[in-house]
Amino acid sequence: MNTPQKGAVRCIVFRDGKTWYGTALEFNITESADNPVIAMLNLQEAIQGYVESAKKIKGLHDFSSLNQKTEAEYEKMWQNLHSARPVRSPYEVYHYGVTKIAV
Repeated sequence: MNTPQKGAVRCIVFRDGKTWYGTALEFNITESADNPVIAMLNLQEAIQGYVESAKKIKGLHDFSSLNQKTEAEYEKMWQNLHSARPVRSPYEVYHYGVTKIAV
């Protein structure tokens, strides 16, 4: 379970057409850019801002905003990337992995 002090969020940076997207699955944040590096940087900044905002909400004991249900399309993409058998994707994937949340 993610909290503003610790946790992790799964991230994928992929291209659809000419646009690169970076998505943080558990936060349902998606950023876009013309190249994958900028999409990844935009996503990291969005994640940081999102967690900092969650920290500012005093008395919040329900961290549901940091543990959202993942969009089905992105969950399927994540599962395909982790499949024991390669699954052909319609998207070019630049990066996928887990970003840790730390104070």
